[in-house]
Amino acid sequence: MVCIPCIVIPVLLWVYKRFLEPIIYPFISPIINMFWTKKAVPETANSDVKTNEKCNGTIKSESNGEPAVNGSTIVADKKTD
Repeated sequence: MVCIPCIVIPVLLWVYKRFLEPIIYPFISPIINMFWTKKAVPETANSDVKTNEKCNGTIKSESNGEPAVNGSTIVADKKTD
């Protein structure tokens, strides 16, 4: 059996979102905005990333010849002594 709150709470939330929120929200939104102000997040420079090098969306593998997760090694990154 399903407990009563597991049925009642989703129904009450649906009723609120569907019918009550469009009526109530215009009145409470100025109050919410006073407490919940949106501030701009300053952009920070990451020292790990080279700023003059552009990323083309590929991941650069930094393998040292050790086996990868699936057991294969990357041939281009193997050390040759």
